[in-house]
Amino acid sequence: MVTTLRSLSWILPLLFVATFAHDPHHDFEINNQNKILGPHELFGDPFGNPFDYKEKRIPDDRDIPIDMSPKDGFEFLPVEGNQVGADQVGKEKKYRGRWELVSSNSGVSAMHSILLPNVNKVIMYDATIWHISNVKLNGECRILNDKTGEKDCWAHSVLFDIETGQTEPLMLHTDTWCSSGGLTLDGNFVSTGGFQGGANTVRYLETCKGCTWREYPSALAAPRWYSTQAELADGGFIVVGGRDAFSYEYIPPEGQSNAKPFFFDFLRQTSNKEENNLYPFVFLNTDGNVFIFANSRSVLLCPKTNTIVREFPELPGGHRNYPASGMSVLLPLILTENNPEVVLAEVMICGGSAHEDSYSKAEQHIFYSALRDCGRLKISENNPVWEKELMPTPRIMGDMIVLPTGQVLLLNGAMRGASGWGFAREPNLEPVIYTPNAKLGRRFRRLTSSSIPRMYHSSSVLLPDGKVLVAGSNTNNGYIYDAMYPTELRVEKFSPPYLDPALEANRPKIVDDNLKLGYGKEFTIKFTSNEPNVDTIDIMVTMYAPAFTTHGVSMNQRLISLHVTKVEKQGSYNELVVEAPPSGAVAPSGYYQLYVVHKELPSVSIWVQIQ
Repeated sequence: MVTTLRSLSWILPLLFVATFAHDPHHDFEINNQNKILGPHELFGDPFGNPFDYKEKRIPDDRDIPIDMSPKDGFEFLPVEGNQVGADQVGKEKKYRGRWELVSSNSGVSAMHSILLPNVNKVIMYDATIWHISNVKLNGECRILNDKTGEKDCWAHSVLFDIETGQTEPLMLHTDTWCSSGGLTLDGNFVSTGGFQGGANTVRYLETCKGCTWREYPSALAAPRWYSTQAELADGGFIVVGGRDAFSYEYIPPEGQSNAKPFFFDFLRQTSNKEENNLYPFVFLNTDGNVFIFANSRSVLLCPKTNTIVREFPELPGGHRNYPASGMSVLLPLILTENNPEVVLAEVMICGGSAHEDSYSKAEQHIFYSALRDCGRLKISENNPVWEKELMPTPRIMGDMIVLPTGQVLLLNGAMRGASGWGFAREPNLEPVIYTPNAKLGRRFRRLTSSSIPRMYHSSSVLLPDGKVLVAGSNTNNGYIYDAMYPTELRVEKFSPPYLDPALEANRPKIVDDNLKLGYGKEFTIKFTSNEPNVDTIDIMVTMYAPAFTTHGVSMNQRLISLHVTKVEKQGSYNELVVEAPPSGAVAPSGYYQLYVVHKELPSVSIWVQIQ
C-alpha cells in the first residue's frame, strides 16, 4: 500500500503551514527539520500581488519576517479598534480571545467536520485509504479483500460530543478523501465524492442514536474528488467540479443514480497546469442562482435552465482555489422591514497564491509567500466590481467562520507555500476577526494565537455557545506522529472576544427551545437579560446555517440577520417579534442555529427549522 500511495504523489495536493517570524512559535520548523526553506520571493506590493512589485531573491529567509506592517491607511490593532460601532461594550475591545484544549485524542484527524442539529455532535472524518487512525471500530472490521481476507478494523469517522469530548466511532466503507457535504431539510448529513471507489458515492448519516452510514457508490455520474456541494433554493444539492471533472450535477434521490453530468466549460477554462480551481467557492445567491468562483474568475449559474446568466469581473492578484487555496465567505445577509426583490448578497475572498506554480515550486522547497489581500464582490448586483483590502498577515489554507455577531473569524493555515502534503511553511497561528461594516482599513483585529499549527486537512466549526471548535491537520501520508507537522488529533475551542468572562453576566439567554419557522411569517422569541430595558436598536437575531468545512472551504455557511419588529417586556423575560426569511433563496430549508445578540453579546443558540 505504501508503494501505491507513493505512486500517487504526483497528483496529491499540498500542505500548508505558517509561523510568524516575530512569534515565539517560529522555531517550530527549525526544531523539526534541518533544512526547511529554500529561495523565496518577497513582494513589495502591499497586497502581496504580482503586479507592480519588485522581486527580491534570497537564499534562505527563515529569519527575515514577512512584511506585515500596515500600509495605505490600514491598521491592525491588537486591542482597540475594528469593532462594529460606538455601542460596543468597552471591555470586550481589550479581550483578544482564549484557546482551550478540549480533547487530546479525537481518534480521527478531522479532515472534514460539520455540527449535526439537535444531537449537538460534530461528525469528523478523514480518508479510508490509509487503513489506519487512532481509534478502533467497536468490534467491527471492514473487509478489504475477499480473497485474502485483509481487513481494516480502524474507524475513519467519529461523532465528537462537543460537551464531553467523547467520541463514537462509525464505520465507513467508501473512501471520503477530499469529499464534500451538507445538511438536508431534516438535519441529516449528505456526503458526496471522495477517492477511487468513493469518488462517485453519495452517503447519508441520520442524526439518531445508533445510526450508521448509508453509502451508494454509483449515485454520481462523474467522479468527484475535490468538488464542492451547495444547497439550492428548493432544498436540493448541486455538486460542482472535482479533479478532471469539468462538470456539475444534482444529487439524485436516495438510492438512484445520475445518468450523466452537465458539462461546464467554465471549469476547463479556469484550470491551469497546476489546476488551482479545485474545491471551487460556491454560494446560493439570493435570486436563486448559484455563484461559482474558480481560480480567479466567477459566474452566476441558473440551476433551472443550466445556463450562465452572468460573468463577473476577474479578481486580480493571483489564484484562489486548491492547491493555491484561499478562503471565501458569503457575508451576512441583512433583512429589513422592506426587503428588495433580491436581497443584497456579498462574497468575500481572501488569501491564496500570487503564483500559478506554487504547488510545483513547493515540491522543490521553494515556498512562495501567500497572498495578503481580500476582495469583496456584491454578487446580487448587475455590474459589481471587486473592492480590495488587506489582511494583517498572508494566509493560505485558512478557514473563514461567520460568527453570530456578523463578524468573520479568519484562522488556521500557513503564510507560505500551497495546499498538499508537506507543501507549506510558517503556520499562521494568529486568528483575526473581521467586522464587515467597520471603516475600511480598521476592519481587522488581531487575536490570541494558538500554539498548535493547523495546516493541510484541518477544519473549524461554530458551536451553539459561540465558541469555534478547531481540529485536524495532517500533511502526512498516513498517521505519522514524528513528522515536522505531526498528524494532529488534539481538539481546541476558541472563544472570540465577545466571550470575555467579564461580560458573561451580560449575555442574553433564550427561554424557548427548538422552533419551526415558515417563510415570511412572524414568530416570537423569549429571552432574559440583566438589563431592565431592552431596545430594538441594541438587538440582533441571527440564523446560522452550519458549515461543512474542509480544505479551507466552508460549504453552505450562511448567516442571516433577521428583521426584529418589536420587543416587549413580559414579566421576567423579553419577547421579540421577528420576521422569518422570505424564501428558500435567502434561507434554504433546513436547520439553523438561532442567536439573540444584545449589544454585540450573543446568547447560546437554539435550533430552528425553516421550510
